Amino acid sequence: MELKRAGSQPSQAAPAQYFTGTVRLDPLNAPPPPARHSCAAVTFEPGARSHWHTHPLGQTLIVTAGCGWTQCEGEEIVEIRAGDVIWCPPGHRHWHGATATTAMTHIAIQEALDGSAVEWMEAVTDAQYCKGPAT
Repeated sequence: MELKRAGSQPSQAAPAQYFTGTVRLDPLNAPPPPARHSCAAVTFEPGARSHWHTHPLGQTLIVTAGCGWTQCEGEEIVEIRAGDVIWCPPGHRHWHGATATTAMTHIAIQEALDGSAVEWMEAVTDAQYCKGPAT
């Protein structure tokens, strides 16, 4: 068994090539093979979001604080709140992040296939993001 104490793993800024705005990653767990899942807490400041991306084996998001938005390509933007759990199926192009005015934190859980857990694509434009959810 391996115990990782709270605060024992340093926070890091999310890479600017995959995120827009201020985003903090707090690693939670990435066990050695044969396990292939990893998880992290991700905090998006207001206006921050991921770029478009897919996951070869899907992704689960557990919103733990705040209010955010997520969107699968071709669908409407959806508001997500603390307590919500989102499943994004394998290969679905999507993004997620904070609302324009409220921060959001989620735990992201994904599995790697052939060593890769995500395929990053282009940034979500301000025009795409500023639409917000349909009312």
